[in-house]
This record gives sequence, C-alpha cells and structure tokens, in this order.
Amino acid sequence: MEIKEKLGAIEAILFASGEPIELYRLSEASGVETGSVPDIIRLLNERYSDNGSGICIKKLDSSYQMCTNEKYSEQIRAALETKRSTPLSNAAMEALTIIAYNQPVSKGFVENVRGIDSSSVINNLVEKGLVEEAGRLDVPGKPIVYRTTSVFLRSFGLSSVADLPPLAGQAETVTTDEQMDIDDITDSENAEEN
Repeated sequence: MEIKEKLGAIEAILFASGEPIELYRLSEASGVETGSVPDIIRLLNERYSDNGSGICIKKLDSSYQMCTNEKYSEQIRAALETKRSTPLSNAAMEALTIIAYNQPVSKGFVENVRGIDSSSVINNLVEKGLVEEAGRLDVPGKPIVYRTTSVFLRSFGLSSVADLPPLAGQAETVTTDEQMDIDDITDSENAEEN
C-alpha cells in the first residue's frame, strides 16, 4: 500500500468514526502496521498544519480522534449556535479532581474525601461525559467505580491521565485496598445512620 493510500485510509476512518479509535483497531481496519500508525498520524497533522486546516488528530491515551482545531472554536460555536458551556462548579471540579487522580474510585471514596454527599455532582459529571462507570468493587454492596473519559482528556488538553500535573504536597495516591477500607467504613456509617 502506498503512503498516499495509508494516509487516506486512516484519515477516512477517523473522519467517519467521530469517536476515539484504539490504535490496534485503526491499524486493523486500515491495513497499516501498528508501528506505522503514529507516523501516519504525524504526517496527517503536519499536512493539516501546513495548510492551515481547521482539523487535527489528537492522541487520547492509546486512541486517536479527529477533532477541530482549537483556534476555530468561536467560529464553530457561532455556526452551531450553541450556547457557551457553563463552567463546572467548584464542587464538580473538586470531585473530578479526586476521580482523575485516584481512578477508578467509588462515590463513597469521593464523599469521604470531600466530606459531603457527592451523588448529584458525580451524576452531573457522568451526564457531561467527563466520567464513566468503570465496573464495581468486589466488596459488600458492590459499589460502582468511576474513571475519567476521553472527553475529559480532550476538554483539559491531555493525552493521558499521566499528563496531569502533580498535586502540591502529594505523597502518594490511595491504593485500591485503602479505597475498599474507606468504602467499608462509609457503608458501615451509612448502615448505622439508617
């Protein structure tokens, strides 16, 4: 397959998808070797940049997604007549930060760290697509755990959660075992209240 065909195949797949596509799926669908895909993406982005294009391809963890160029965001908003997104509340930013730095975590964990009920805040983050369910903990009650999404990465200009800046004075993150202990305590306290 010629380089032009490889460029065209990957570009077409990313355009048609509209969603992030894992590297292995992109390779499999396009017929381009997995190791060559990042080079093809780089060439496409260089082409877009050289031509002043309104699109680009972003890497989101191990996936790639075709996106609009950030410098045209105002024009896009005007064309789509969308209202400006309301900024996240302090409570939502706090919960999102807890989830991003300790994921996957349960609502109980977030509530324990924040010291307040966080159900509606987390549900709002799920509705906005910034966090998603990531399974359940294997403890009594089997609480749902949450993690950040590719929408979170794109919204905050990150390639992966590893790009998050270090927290000031952060000694270490909480382990899953410590989280389960916290969840057990929270569940016990909730049971005592009822």
